Amino acid sequence: MQKDLHPKAVPCKIIYQGQVVMETMSTRPEIHVDVWSGVHPFWTGEERFLDTEGRVDKFNKRFGDSYRRGSKK
Repeated sequence: MQKDLHPKAVPCKIIYQGQVVMETMSTRPEIHVDVWSGVHPFWTGEERFLDTEGRVDKFNKRFGDSYRRGSKK
């Protein structure tokens, strides 16, 4: 086997908005993230309602029931 084939794992700090939120092992000493589980709505329990009804109405106005019947050939 070859020696020094794999990169060395070092202690790594996960950084979110300038603050260290977690420490782990990685080949990089620091990883900067935009989103992590401490602020993600799925993990925090916050709910965000999207206006999907508006999209459905827009689709129905544009296509009606024609998309269900299929094309006439």
